[in-house]
Amino acid sequence: MFQFIIRFLLILACSISGYFIAFKYYGFPVSLIGLLLGFIVAIFVIQIEQGIRKVSLRIIFGGVIGTIIGLLIAFLFAYGLSFVSIWEKQEIVPWIYVILTCTLGYLGLVIGSKKSEEFSFTFFGSGKTVRSGDYRILDTSVVIDGRIADICETGFLDGNLIVPRFVLDELQHIADSSDSMKRSRGRRGLDVLNRMQKTTGLTIEVVDHDFPKIKGVDGKLVALAKKIGGKIITNDFNLNKVAEIQGIKILNVNELANALKPVVLPGEGMIVKIIKEGKETGQGVAYLDDGTMVIVDNAVKHIGDTVDVVVTSVLQTTAGRMIFSEIKEPSSDRNPVGAASGN
Repeated sequence: MFQFIIRFLLILACSISGYFIAFKYYGFPVSLIGLLLGFIVAIFVIQIEQGIRKVSLRIIFGGVIGTIIGLLIAFLFAYGLSFVSIWEKQEIVPWIYVILTCTLGYLGLVIGSKKSEEFSFTFFGSGKTVRSGDYRILDTSVVIDGRIADICETGFLDGNLIVPRFVLDELQHIADSSDSMKRSRGRRGLDVLNRMQKTTGLTIEVVDHDFPKIKGVDGKLVALAKKIGGKIITNDFNLNKVAEIQGIKILNVNELANALKPVVLPGEGMIVKIIKEGKETGQGVAYLDDGTMVIVDNAVKHIGDTVDVVVTSVLQTTAGRMIFSEIKEPSSDRNPVGAASGN
């Protein structure tokens, strides 16, 4: 509401100013044109303001510095031309000044805004220069999952992590959901980001890059990774595949978790609690502490009991790992099939 009032006052001020300026110099009929021109100027300024909101402060600062440098170079050229006496018609000199100012000012603005990402300013972050390929972009799913914070606290992941503004907006939208489950997940994601910001040796940088023509956060993440040459940290299976097809490097937390699970070989024994019935007849299902599913043959009658089992085989899939086993024979002089096959 406050923003609407400010914009209304801007339009009103520009329109009235245009009216009175034209009325003072040209009279009533032309003053209506001044009113219209003032209104157009106000709308143009509002459009520029809306565009600037989507641009990061780093890019704005780079554009300003580039424009100043471009105008300074234009001034030096113009100053040098003032000593040249070869111009037969001196009336063309001001136009040369205008061309130099517009051309070099524009080039400075474009080059400064485009190349600003290659520089590091201490008040924009930690003061460390981030090279292309070192950008690691956090996905919404990996933030809500929370394991990324544990990884960072161990010191295995440090430096600069990027959180796009549209990811923050999605987290805020989920946190404000009317559904209690979604609201809890969104708030958990925001808490995880706050926790990561307090981690020593880690910098969370929020960037305002946006892609209005692209619908969906996943598509915007891929576009951002392409633009800055970064990697996406996620545990979203679909995003993983889409990004890999387009040549984007993915750091998948689920793959990391699977790689860190202890190796289990056929013939090894373990103690598990049968939780529920399996899909096949007579099977029971148990879980290890890390969430790995253990399928136990002929264990349906032991649901709720803790039993000794022997591993018969291990199946590794993209979704995770499954361990197949059978109940260990109580007699010590009888070798289970799984143990025999492992010898």
